[in-house]
Amino acid sequence: MLVRDLQQMIGTERDVAWGNGQSRRFLLGNDGMGYSLTDTVIDAGSESLLQYNNHLETCYCIEGEGEVESMDGTIYPIKPGTMYALDKHDQHYLRAKTTMRLVCVFAPALKGDEAHDLNREDGSSY
Repeated sequence: MLVRDLQQMIGTERDVAWGNGQSRRFLLGNDGMGYSLTDTVIDAGSESLLQYNNHLETCYCIEGEGEVESMDGTIYPIKPGTMYALDKHDQHYLRAKTTMRLVCVFAPALKGDEAHDLNREDGSSY
């Protein structure tokens, strides 16, 4: 059984600055679960062009407000209780109006220190 506490992970190697916030990584590849689970903080006022080439991601908002925009221009409001899934390695914009917290699942699992290169034109990462 694996048991981890968020407060004990802050400031460790599982607390990764991903580009416009922090990703607290509860589960990684070496935990043997086949997926990752993160508590991700997105900085208020930030905009990130993102794309996961090697992972599928599902996010569930537990705090804050923002939006996700698909590349066809469709904008989806994000608030507590909203889930979105990037089921086709979708390139997208993530915008945080306020500081947001998302619980995220990645498949396959993250290795550990992956972070976004927000300077890349295509937003690709991981």
